[in-house]
Amino acid sequence: MGKKLVIVTCITCPQSCAIELVKTKDDYEVSGNKCKKGKEYAIQEVTNPMRSITTTVKTIFKDFPRLPVKTDKEIPLNDTFLFMEEINSVLVKERLKPGDIVLKGIRNMDINLVATFGL
Repeated sequence: MGKKLVIVTCITCPQSCAIELVKTKDDYEVSGNKCKKGKEYAIQEVTNPMRSITTTVKTIFKDFPRLPVKTDKEIPLNDTFLFMEEINSVLVKERLKPGDIVLKGIRNMDINLVATFGL
């Protein structure tokens, strides 16, 4: 059985390294990264990819019916739809400024939804 090769384009800096990962018995052999962060990113991307959510939520304001928001921390990529179910139920009823918390503790985790634009 041959070794499985995965190629990941690193996004941690402008160099955009093409990082090759080969699964070993206990770990990954990593090459192509020009820094330590690249190796860490590539291993996480194949073992537990994480993402930020950027979206909009409804408001009660006719002059601003949708508010741009984002998560303040990354979430596991596989949980995106579960997070979006809760986010889609939000209705903003007060004027907010960028950085204000719109929804605290999404899915009972230490991850908040914050406004990225002011109302």
